[in-house]
Parts: sequence; structure tokens; C-alpha cells
Amino acid sequence: MPYFDMASSAPLHPVARQALLAALDEGWADPSRLYREGRRARLLLNASREAAAEAVGCRPDELVFTPSGTRAVYDGIAGALAGRRRAGRRLVVSAVEHSSVLHTAAAHEAGGGTVTEVPVDRTGRVAPDAYAAALRDAPDGVALACLQSANHEVGTLQPVAEAAEECAAAGVPLLVDAAQSLGWGPVEGNWSLLTASAHKWGGPAGVGLLAVRKGVRFRTVPPTDERESGRSPGFENLPAIVAAAASLRAVRAEAVAEAERLRGLVDRVRARVPELVPDVEVVGDPERRLPHLVTFSCLYVDGEALLHELDRAEFSVSSGSSCTSSTLTPSHVLRAMEVLSEGNVRVSLPRGTAEAEVERFLEVLPGVVAQVRERLGAPKPAEPAEAAVAPDPVPEPEVALVVDSLGKRCPIPVIELAKVIGQVPAGGVVVVLSDDEAARLDIPAWCEMRGQTYEGERTADRGVAYRVRRRA
Repeated sequence: MPYFDMASSAPLHPVARQALLAALDEGWADPSRLYREGRRARLLLNASREAAAEAVGCRPDELVFTPSGTRAVYDGIAGALAGRRRAGRRLVVSAVEHSSVLHTAAAHEAGGGTVTEVPVDRTGRVAPDAYAAALRDAPDGVALACLQSANHEVGTLQPVAEAAEECAAAGVPLLVDAAQSLGWGPVEGNWSLLTASAHKWGGPAGVGLLAVRKGVRFRTVPPTDERESGRSPGFENLPAIVAAAASLRAVRAEAVAEAERLRGLVDRVRARVPELVPDVEVVGDPERRLPHLVTFSCLYVDGEALLHELDRAEFSVSSGSSCTSSTLTPSHVLRAMEVLSEGNVRVSLPRGTAEAEVERFLEVLPGVVAQVRERLGAPKPAEPAEAAVAPDPVPEPEVALVVDSLGKRCPIPVIELAKVIGQVPAGGVVVVLSDDEAARLDIPAWCEMRGQTYEGERTADRGVAYRVRRRA
């Protein structure tokens, strides 16, 4: 069964498996002890730290191992904010950071700090001058800025080197979440702190990296102990650490050739999905992106149903659609990009993915999407609903047709809009009432894809009223 969700967690690399098994025999003792078994464990830990630091591009004494990538983010942000408390209490983040960064930012704000969120464009990329403006225009002192190296949902690469220059000029440290990109290569630029997670590159789960450059003011938030320079308390999971470092070195050795091969397969998906499936929006930067990841959204499709059908066809993929979320809200990344969220599919190819598996995915996808659309009663692509002629045209263009979609979830409000837009004359208005958060993204996106005019929203008695004007 093809596994196309490496962005969530990569399959265990063969080198990681070998190193893990070996370290279970050799690295079980306490590395802080002076007897023979402890010294052997310490040698393994030091060698792993040196290998990981080389891959990161820092000194070994600047890097510690944490129980997860999320823990590395929490500790990195908290330590930098505590160390620079006198400089200010403002934290600058991008709108598309991983949830671990945004959760930490929310906790900081709840504790009396302030947060500036830098917006992104429709490709999911921040502009370096926007980061510069956020630092320059902050009404109070900025303690820390955060920017991911690559987005986990759409694969867009961020301008880390340029942002780091702006941060250095402002005297603000920059923390980079490199979880998605570190297995493909080092993070360029003069960053100050860096975090990563081993299970993203094929290492075992339960190992994170936190690098803090010398000279960066950092104070570990208690409670602490003597392990990992006092920055990550608790007994080290040495076998997993050894496997993480060994696999990172191994995937880096393969990265150039494998990135080129996977980029070709992803280019094929990016080009052919819109040809094979009507009404699809491919999202993310088409050029400045991770080599193995592509995301697209399908109009008139329930994301959860689509994932279930693909799973039945033996393809494991992910989604940022609201209907696949326990919160019933669209992915914060898609929301920040202001792109279509319904029927969202993220394909992230693991190393070694065969060309035949991608071809079979492209063969299966059109039928699966058509099946889900038919089940939901979506308009057929060959008969666009907006091209229909109303039987009794109303000359008054301001006459509005109201569609009550209250209580209905994505993509039903958009489907109902598509079915009735042809019933109003050119210049007429359709008002869609909806209490689904996804409608705020998907109705404007539908208008752009269908050539209709979105006129905004207003609060209704229940939910929100979205105005769409039919063009000629």
C-alpha cells in the first residue's frame, strides 16, 4: 500500500533500524556514570551529538536532544523569551508556522506577552520586508522571531536567510523550525536557534533537536536537571538518539539524488492533476518548495470522504480540510493563504517511492473525486451550473436569491451556491447563509475559480451572509 504522508512521519530508515538495534545492546547504561558501561554510553551520545551538529551546521556543544520536535519548539521559544525578557516581551511569528509554534505563542500571550503574526501570500510565503516591518514597527521590544524553513502542509520554502539578516540588523534572534527540511539539507542563513524532529527524516519518534548558537541569551525555564546542558531534563533515550543521528547522516548522503528524482514525480502530479480532475486548485509555491510534497484542493468535495476513498484504494495521504479536522475549521495554513480548503489533499512522497505508484495514484484519483462529488450532488463539470439560464429572468440586478446553508458543512454551502447561481440574471446577487468556518475561504475561492464576483460578508442573525454577484 503506497504511503504518501512523509510530511507527517517518515518510514523508519534502514540505517535507523540497524543503529537502534545495535544501540539497544551497547547504549542502555547511564551516560553520566563513570564505570565502563556508562563510558560506552557516553561515547555513543557524544558521537551522535557530533553527527547531528554537523548536519545542522552548529557546534556540538550548541545542540541538545529533546523528547520530541514539539518539545524542542516549546523549550526553544520559552528559553529565548526568558533569556531576553529585558529586551521586551513581543514574539514575532509567521501565520503559517507549525501548531507547536502557534500554541507556544498563544501561551506566551496568555501570560502577558504580545505576539505579531506576519501574513503570507497565496503561495504560503512570507516577504522578508514584511518581517522587517514587523520588527521595525513593533510598539514594544521584540524578544524573539520564529520562521519555519519550509511549510509542513504546502511545502513552500521560506526566505530564512533574508529574514535572519533582518533579525540580525534589529538585534533579534531568529528561531527556525526545520522539521520538514533538515533531512534534505542544512538551513542557510545566520539563524540563532533551530529545532527539528527525527521522525520527519526517517529516524525514530521521540527524538528532537534544539540548537542554540553561542551568544544567544537563553535561560532554561525550570524545572531543570544536569542532563543535556540543563536544557532538556530527563534520562536520554540513547538508542533512539543514536538511530536518529545515524539516519540523519544517511538521508543527507542520499538527499541530492533522491530530491531530484522525487521533484520530477511531484512535478508530474502538479501538472497532471488539474488536467485529470476538473475544478482543482494546486496550492503552494510551484518552484521554491520541498521536493517531495504537493497539495491540491478539489472543489465540491468532502475532504474526509475523499481520504477514506483513497485509503480504500490503498493510498495513504493527508488533508488540511475542515471536514477532516476534529475542530471543523480549515487548516490555519490554508486559511492564512486564503485558498480553497475543501477536498484538500497533501501528497508527500517518502524516499524510494516508485514511479509506478505515482502513476497508479493519478489513474485512481479522477474516479475517486467523481464518486465523492456524485454522492454529494455536486454540479457536473460538463454542465456548469452558472451557465444555466433562468426561466424567468429578473431585470433588477440587485434582486438577491438567498441560499440557507446553516448547519451544513463543507462543501455543501458551495455546492448549493453553484446550483443556483444560474437562476439569477447577470448582475444579480446570491446570498449564502452559512455557519461553517470553511465557507469564509471556500466561497471566495469558488468565485475566483468560476469567474464570479465575491462582494464580502456580513454577520447575520445566525451565521454569516456571503454575497456573490453573477457576472455576465
